[in-house]
Amino acid sequence: MQKNPEQCQVVVALDMIVGKWKPMILLYLMNEGTKRFSELKRLLPDITPRMLTLQLRELEAHDIIERKVYPEVPPRVEYSMTEYGRTLEPILEAMHEWGKAHLEHMKAKHARQSEGVADPSGKSGR
Repeated sequence: MQKNPEQCQVVVALDMIVGKWKPMILLYLMNEGTKRFSELKRLLPDITPRMLTLQLRELEAHDIIERKVYPEVPPRVEYSMTEYGRTLEPILEAMHEWGKAHLEHMKAKHARQSEGVADPSGKSGR
C-alpha cells in the first residue's frame, strides 16, 4: 500500500467504526437485519440508553444506518443498514479476522515467554 501519510484517510474510516459499541451495533444490524431500539438495548445490556442513542444518531448522520419511524401510537422506530453502510461489511470482516489472528498470536507469544523460549523477533517483550 503506497499512500502518502499526509493524505491518509484511515482516520476517517476508523472514526465511523471505532468505539466500544459501534462495531457491535453494526454487526448486529448486518447479520441479523432490522432491529428496534429495545432489541439493540437487549443485545447490548451494558450500554446505557443515552450512549446507544448517541451511537445510532452518529451512524445515521453518516448514512451508515437508517432510522425509520412508523406513525403509530406508541411510535415504532427501527434501525437497519443502508446500502452504503453495507460497504463496511468486508472491512469489518477483515478487521474481525485480523483481531482473531492477533489474539492467537499474542496467546502464543505469552506461552513462549512463560516457557522461557526466546521471542523469534529477537525482542525481549518488555
